[in-house]
Amino acid sequence: MAAPVIVEATAKQTATLIFMHGLGDTGHGWSSALAAVRPPFMKVICPTAPTQPVSLNAGFRMPSWFDLKTLDIGGPEDEPGIRSARDNIHGMINKELSAGIPANRIVLGGFSQGGALALYSALTFEQPLAGVVALSCWLPLHKQFPSAKISSDEVPIFQAHGDYDPVVPYKFGQLSASLLKSFMKNVTFKTYSGLSHSSSDEEMNDVKDIISKWTHWEGPSMARKAQCCQIS
Repeated sequence: MAAPVIVEATAKQTATLIFMHGLGDTGHGWSSALAAVRPPFMKVICPTAPTQPVSLNAGFRMPSWFDLKTLDIGGPEDEPGIRSARDNIHGMINKELSAGIPANRIVLGGFSQGGALALYSALTFEQPLAGVVALSCWLPLHKQFPSAKISSDEVPIFQAHGDYDPVVPYKFGQLSASLLKSFMKNVTFKTYSGLSHSSSDEEMNDVKDIISKWTHWEGPSMARKAQCCQIS
């Protein structure tokens, strides 16, 4: 696997975001957008998936976390590939733990296939993470849950999906959220009206707010909100 894109913290690092891109993309595709919304004490790690044949795209080789056989929610899945990718992400988490960043200060995130991997990796990690940002995605190997879950059921999940998504159908996101809510205590599913298989400024602002909340950062915008609402 290629070296990840790393955006170092601009203050003393006390938190980490590990964010996985979607099919065919690289870590460079998300690093700038995430750098603009993360707290100053957060390091951002954007790994690039290994290049491999993808069945869904007629065996064409591209960056992919695991093989995608279909985007039918009941279709066959690449379980060995999903587990192997999960192990790689767990290795990145453990590297941050070894560097002194506690698990509850590590956020996992991802878009599309990367979001699916983020969900699976967080739910099968033994220590509770700060949270999961899951954009335009689904829960892989969903039939194995909740029995496959190792994590605490308190780990917060922010799932977001556009209702005009032609690639990962909005319904798949809804179904995944419903399943997650049946065994996790803190799941938010937000719909973005008119959004296709992409992100938006509104969504990224929400990502900024949720990461700030999970890492207890009161940024300038939040400080201004608090100040304007004070009654002297």
